[in-house]
Amino acid sequence: MKRTDPPVPTKDMQQNPHAVTGARENRLEVAIGRQVHEYRLKLGMTVADLSRQAGLSAGMLSKIENGQTSPSLATLQALSGALNVPVTAFFRKFEEQRDATFVKAGEGLAIERRGTRAGHQYHLLGHSIGKSLVVEPYMVTLTETSDVFPIFQHAGQEFIYIVEGEVGYRHGDKLYDMAAGDSLFFDADAPHGPEELRKLPIRLLSVIVYSRSGES
Repeated sequence: MKRTDPPVPTKDMQQNPHAVTGARENRLEVAIGRQVHEYRLKLGMTVADLSRQAGLSAGMLSKIENGQTSPSLATLQALSGALNVPVTAFFRKFEEQRDATFVKAGEGLAIERRGTRAGHQYHLLGHSIGKSLVVEPYMVTLTETSDVFPIFQHAGQEFIYIVEGEVGYRHGDKLYDMAAGDSLFFDADAPHGPEELRKLPIRLLSVIVYSRSGES
């Protein structure tokens, strides 16, 4: 019986088991480097100044700030003393929660907004949490002609992208002829909204951005 040798691991096969760990370690190095860089600039220090006070070479400090090396605890302690910050300060950016919202097709949260009764369907696709800047992406569907087209005005800025259909979209004193693939970015404080529903159904992606302090 012919003996079959096991396959020789390829470069990708050798690296894959460690890909996630390696990526996480790299993110940590980059996060630490950014914090060191930011604290140095806040104190108005040059690379030479900080490397001298921390007892490091300028080359090593540059590698740390660029996320190209993983500094030892002793090195971090030396940097924290030179920058007058606790060692834990270098890990803050890495430890911050990074929120993500995943929405399957057709599963956005239905929202009641002005215009819903006029045949406008709003599905919220996500919402920023605990941030000073609020971002609200909606998929808006217009399915029937109505004599009442609501005009909106609200704080912040808005971006719309036409996915399907054709519409005459009002912003201030201008009417924009929009079809699939067209987009419009504008100051949402001016009167705006779909004025002429020319080809139904109309689906458009709307992204509203505003400061939480201006939230009504």
